Amino acid sequence: MSRLFAGIYDWFMRDTERACLAAWRATLLGPLRGHVVEVGAGTGANLAHYPSDLASLTLCEPDAHMRAKLQHNIAQSASRETSILDASVESLPMQDASVDVIVCTLVLCSVSDPALALKSFARVLRPGGSLVYIEHVAAHNDPTRLRLQRRIDGVWSRVAEGCHVTRDTAASIRQAGFEVVHEQRESMRKALPWLRPTIRGVALWPLVTSSPS
Repeated sequence: MSRLFAGIYDWFMRDTERACLAAWRATLLGPLRGHVVEVGAGTGANLAHYPSDLASLTLCEPDAHMRAKLQHNIAQSASRETSILDASVESLPMQDASVDVIVCTLVLCSVSDPALALKSFARVLRPGGSLVYIEHVAAHNDPTRLRLQRRIDGVWSRVAEGCHVTRDTAASIRQAGFEVVHEQRESMRKALPWLRPTIRGVALWPLVTSSPS
C-alpha cells in the first residue's frame, strides 16, 4: 500500500491543490524565516512555497516511497540547498531548542500518537518558535458530516496509510502547550467529503515554559 499511496498521492490531491491548498500553503509559508524543519514532507507539495532566503530547510519523511518522489522533485525544482532525512515526527533527530519553525501539513491525521509528535516538535523548537500547520479534522460543528467521519474512519485509516478523519487536532495543539496566534477553519474544496473540514494556522512555543511532558 505504501508504494501505491506514494504513486497516486499527487494525482489524488491535484484538484484540491488547485482549488485551495496551494494558496493556503503560499500564505502560511511565504513569511517564514530562519531554520525550518518540515515533518512528513511527502512528495514535496510545499517546496514551491518556501522563501529562497531561509537559513536552512530540512525535510523529514519516513516513508521510503514518498522520500524517493521527494528527492526527485527536489532535483527537478529546488533552487536552494535542502536536506532530506529519514525521520518520523515522533523522533526528530534535531537538538533541543534548535529550530525556528516546524511545518506540519496534512500529517497529524496519520501519526500513531499526535501527543508524542507535538511533544517532539516542542522539544526541538526554540522558545518563541513557530508551528505552522494545515490539518483536516473532525467536523464537530457539523453533526451530519461527523457521523459520516465516524462511520468511515476505520476503513479509511486502513486504505490511506493510517489517516484518521476524527481527530481534534486544534485541541491537541493547545493541550501540548502551544499558544495559537492564528487559526482558521475552512472547507478543503474538491476533497472527499470526510476530508473537507480543516484548520490552518500558526502556534508559538512559549518563551517561558516547563519542559514538554
